[in-house]
Amino acid sequence: MNLLKKIEPLLKKIEKPGRYIGGELNSVLKDPQSVHTRFGFAFPDSYEIGMSFLGLQILYGAMNQEDGIYCERVFAPATDMEAMMREEEIPLFTLETKTPVRELDFIGFTLQYEMSYTNILNMLDLGGIPLYANLRTQEDPFVVAGGPCAFNPEPLADFFDIFMIGDGEELIVELCRRHGEWKKTGRTKEEFLKSIACLPGIYIPAFYTPVYGADGTLQKIEKNWEGTPDSIQKAIIPKLEDAFFPEKTIVPFIEVVHDRSVVETFRGCTRGCRFCQAGMIYRPVRERSKEKIENLAKELLLNSGHEELTLLSLSTSDYSRFEELATDLMGMCKEQNVSLSLPSLRLDNFSFQVLQEIQGYKKSGLTFAPEAGSQRLRNVINKNITEADIFGSVEKALELGWNSIKLYFMIGLPTETKEDLDGIVDIAKKIMDLNYQIRGRKGGRFNVTVSVSNFVPKPHTPFQWFPQNSASEFMEKHYYLKDRLKGVRGVTFHYHHAETSIIEAVLARGDRRLSALLQEAWSLGCRFDGWSEHFRYPLWEKAFDNTGLSMDFYAARTRSYGEILPWDHIDSAVTKEFLIRENEEALKEALTPDCRLGCTACGVNQRVLCEMEGVHA
Repeated sequence: MNLLKKIEPLLKKIEKPGRYIGGELNSVLKDPQSVHTRFGFAFPDSYEIGMSFLGLQILYGAMNQEDGIYCERVFAPATDMEAMMREEEIPLFTLETKTPVRELDFIGFTLQYEMSYTNILNMLDLGGIPLYANLRTQEDPFVVAGGPCAFNPEPLADFFDIFMIGDGEELIVELCRRHGEWKKTGRTKEEFLKSIACLPGIYIPAFYTPVYGADGTLQKIEKNWEGTPDSIQKAIIPKLEDAFFPEKTIVPFIEVVHDRSVVETFRGCTRGCRFCQAGMIYRPVRERSKEKIENLAKELLLNSGHEELTLLSLSTSDYSRFEELATDLMGMCKEQNVSLSLPSLRLDNFSFQVLQEIQGYKKSGLTFAPEAGSQRLRNVINKNITEADIFGSVEKALELGWNSIKLYFMIGLPTETKEDLDGIVDIAKKIMDLNYQIRGRKGGRFNVTVSVSNFVPKPHTPFQWFPQNSASEFMEKHYYLKDRLKGVRGVTFHYHHAETSIIEAVLARGDRRLSALLQEAWSLGCRFDGWSEHFRYPLWEKAFDNTGLSMDFYAARTRSYGEILPWDHIDSAVTKEFLIRENEEALKEALTPDCRLGCTACGVNQRVLCEMEGVHA
């Protein structure tokens, strides 16, 4: 089907036609007839969001460097484009060749955020692909998924043929290679699934059936085929230095959220914040060499023309050679008239020197993330910073001329009290007082922004057993903080909507029964739920009513250590024993030291040693 002629007339009638045309610098064009496997990388959000995602660029490049594989991109069309596509009967298509996604071998979704799940169903429907895996035929593409949310695949399990758990650069290429070999045999799709089921990182939900008890809790997960593993070990790339990273990235025609060159310096985190899923599932820390990072930066800037370079990691200044790297990159960027961005910095003396040189007189706001308002609660969550750290950094920032500071906190954390909320207010007030002490009345305009998000208990974290606050409890805390901060001159207060966080928690900790909820919510019109202007909580409430499922069962219920969790068969390489131990340490308000200071026996090091030695853990 030649869709281009049908698509072109629509481009004059919609907002931002550049979302749908393709053909950008460094995008890849291949002859589809020359490859054995066609893969559609599907990002379940808008083009502007998806093209800012480094993982897309990495996997797109990794697959397209293989002669027999062609990876094309697919994004969720905006509501105006979707309406016209449905009216004109235009199926969801790839950007590169305008091929209907139903004609591909794979359509692969990245699961970055639970609130994009209804977009996945909408994209499958637009593509003419049956929503449920058991309704698809031999002619339909395999529907696959990966990303952080795949560490609890169960809410989406009925819709997907394959989940990829863990590092994807090598796994996705191996999947496509095996597909090419299978394609030559003419065997059934089920035989292909059986042939890949034992690959580390591959989860085939059709081979497992959850069994529930009378109280609604999960009793066990039965295997439908004995050849499949009891648990799914995440794929780990032991050495990031050797992993694929693109030297040419696609340069969008239109403005996207992050329009810049990005280099991943290291993967993983050693700090062990107990609420943070990324800090657990991306373990262990693996670094690229300083020389590799600098060479990648040069090539990326040369091949893209970008005017900004940024380093990506969970904590940039934890890179082992950070001072040398930052110094050299500042020099390189200055020579090329390119701006350098270093997010997620630990604000010590060297970081301030870096920021002073990067920003000069045009200082943008500084960001601090105390996460909790009291030292007691920071100990609970293992956020190993003190008030002395916070105010010492603020004092340095004020002396160097910064006029805007953003503070990020989380509310609803385990063991939180009113005193912890008061601590948030006290920190903001003390910063304003500190500004007055240092600069006096003539110090110029100074602003503090206090932003609070709502705690969402996530799988594979020490807090996975804790209940979440109800929407009314969150809102009560929002209003309490708003009232307390209202009278503090120079302080602005922002908060995240409670209802969105409740649905996020349901989907994050849900089981396979949520497929009915997701289909119902989508049928009622839920789309782009992560966008405040599109999120419609009453539709979600109606979906719960129509399916007979309970929000509180998934979000607001305490879970015991003995309860089987929907994601227990997904092995993140961090042991359950470690998570329980960390949860108990939280209740004692005890800190666990940074992994760089000594191994805390989470289990991942043993797994990586096995990987490096070629032994199955």
